[in-house]
Amino acid sequence: MTTAAFTDLSRLCIHTITTKPWNIEAAARNYSSKGVKGITVWRDTLAGRDIRKTGNMLRDSGLKAVSLCRGGFFPSKDRERRRNAIDDNRRAINEAFELGTDLIVLVCGADPAQSLEDSRRQIHDGIAEVLPDACAAGVRLAIEPLHPMYADTRSAINTIAQANDMAESLKSPFAGVAVDVYHLWWDPLLEAGIERCGRNDNLFAFHICDWKSPTVDILNDRGLMGEGCIPLRKIRSWVEEAGFNGFVEVEIFSDIWWKQDQTMFLEKIVTAYKEHA
Repeated sequence: MTTAAFTDLSRLCIHTITTKPWNIEAAARNYSSKGVKGITVWRDTLAGRDIRKTGNMLRDSGLKAVSLCRGGFFPSKDRERRRNAIDDNRRAINEAFELGTDLIVLVCGADPAQSLEDSRRQIHDGIAEVLPDACAAGVRLAIEPLHPMYADTRSAINTIAQANDMAESLKSPFAGVAVDVYHLWWDPLLEAGIERCGRNDNLFAFHICDWKSPTVDILNDRGLMGEGCIPLRKIRSWVEEAGFNGFVEVEIFSDIWWKQDQTMFLEKIVTAYKEHA
């Protein structure tokens, strides 16, 4: 990969959750002003807004709506909760269509009151139930494996192998995988799993941040690229060797960075992307 590939911002995408204090209008204005070309929209930022008009606003700002976060949370011992999750995922598909993005990232969910096997079966069945809606809307569903520390409530899909198994079992070009380095950097089978995604043409998204050592909060202490121990460029090289040429998405949950001046933080994101991603 050339030096120019690292300094070029044409593939840089930032999640709205990364600059959480900004509303979507401020995020769009500021991202665009720094040359960022992509934005992944978290659903909370759309509350009370005309979603179609918001999508037009993003495009008028020179931004591509890369994906919508998030769908999922399918498993529950309670049948009504499972049904509510299906309904919510159908709403998410409609929101993605209205926004003008063709991708939803799935945080698949888990229920500690039941086995991981039961949760995984319910995830499979839930995705299968909404896949016809996704296909009709032209919206792909990216299964995002989460770090095993989240296996109790946030996701029973914890490795890239499990995500690949799930995506392949669904037998649809609209079901694929999202690779987030925060969740997967530790996996000795990560390179092979990314290669497998490439063979199946189902690597839909690539998320970056860093793992701070020590980390003080398993959810809200993600690092800016270069602050931690994740081999970002090595993993990016695997992703690109597998044929992925989409956006590189900065997704940082950080109680520390959210308290900082967000304009300054955005400048640091752009610099860190150039230097470390």
